[in-house]
Amino acid sequence: MNRIEFSSETKNINIVEKLIDDLCLEYNLHNDIYGKLLLAVVEGVNNAIVHGNKLDRDKKVVVLYRIDNKAIEFTIIDEGTGFDYTNIPDPTKPENLEKTHGRGIFLMHHLADDIEFENEGSRVTMFFYIPE
Repeated sequence: MNRIEFSSETKNINIVEKLIDDLCLEYNLHNDIYGKLLLAVVEGVNNAIVHGNKLDRDKKVVVLYRIDNKAIEFTIIDEGTGFDYTNIPDPTKPENLEKTHGRGIFLMHHLADDIEFENEGSRVTMFFYIPE
C-alpha cells in the first residue's frame, strides 16, 4: 500500500489531484474511471480536511492507495472524531436541495464501486473496479 500524508490545508488537495492524474497516465486508465476517482477521492480528502480535522494544520490527512489490474483502492484517514455515516440526509430530497453541504458522502457512494467506513467515519476506503 502506497502512502502520502499532508497537513489539513485545502491547498493540499492539489497533491491528491496530481497523484490521480499520474496514476491514470501510468496505468492508462479510461476517462470514466479518472472522473470517478477524481471526484470521489478529492471529495473524501476535502471532507477529511474540512470536517474531520476542522482545518487544523497540526492534524494530518493520510491517503493510502493501491492499484492492480482489477481495482483501485483509496483509503483516506483523518484525525477527527468521526461522524454518523449511517445517518446522512439524502441531498436529492426536496427539503435538502437548497443546502450548501451534505453532497460529498452521497457523491462518494455513487461514484465508488464499493465504500467502507471505519473508526466512526474518520477512515473511509473506496474501491473502483477496472473493467476488463
